[in-house]
Amino acid sequence: MNTTKNTVLITGGSAGIGFEIAKQLSAKGNHVIIVGRNEERLQKAAAQLENVIAIKADVSNAEDIDRLVKRINNDFPELNIVINNAGRALIYNLATENVDAFDKAADEMLTNYLSVIRLNEKLIPQLKLQKNAAIVNVSSVLAFVPGSIATYSASKAALHSYTQALRIALGRVSDIKVFELMPPLVNTEFSAPIGGSNGIHPSVVAEQLLQGLEKDEYEIRVGQTEDIYRLYLSSPEAALNYLNENRQQVEA
Repeated sequence: MNTTKNTVLITGGSAGIGFEIAKQLSAKGNHVIIVGRNEERLQKAAAQLENVIAIKADVSNAEDIDRLVKRINNDFPELNIVINNAGRALIYNLATENVDAFDKAADEMLTNYLSVIRLNEKLIPQLKLQKNAAIVNVSSVLAFVPGSIATYSASKAALHSYTQALRIALGRVSDIKVFELMPPLVNTEFSAPIGGSNGIHPSVVAEQLLQGLEKDEYEIRVGQTEDIYRLYLSSPEAALNYLNENRQQVEA
């Protein structure tokens, strides 16, 4: 996969992993479009980078996505890479009563899983027109082994399964490549409530993404995710126990 001279859309691009991906892609001569819900944060992020523009949109809102796709189709017909990075994580204990587990789960599943399906479906026709096109879905080590943030883990497992199915489906009818980026715990504001300060720097995740794209490595298992994955293959129970005993060092 070519990692230069692309037009790239990144959801959740104003901070954390998304911002670092935008930064590194911008430095390689790509035209980057970052998307997020907070206009001020978006503009502040875009001002720090070259070849980057910001578009305010909430990926969980159908009307926002329709407006976003219409603008992309009109203003950026050369779009050829979509990186679904926006995420939502709510911390609650499934064993505790009256935590509104259903509503919280619906919120997370919409942002982390269903909204990805909606955006991809609307942009795939444009991607099919490009010679060098890709979709990157950002999941997590939790796609393999669930952690304490229950529905977040489930949403990433669903995203992992969907990504595999999408890769197979698109591979039969197009040249669109479908990648999955799977970080461990990353030191970002997003992960702060679960001990994010113990995680790797988001720039490491961005670096490994670009390396994986260049090698056509469709599952990019960053850092400790690879170790957990190997343990999971040999013993799912051991991987589950390890991750939950060491969750502040592993979860993302």
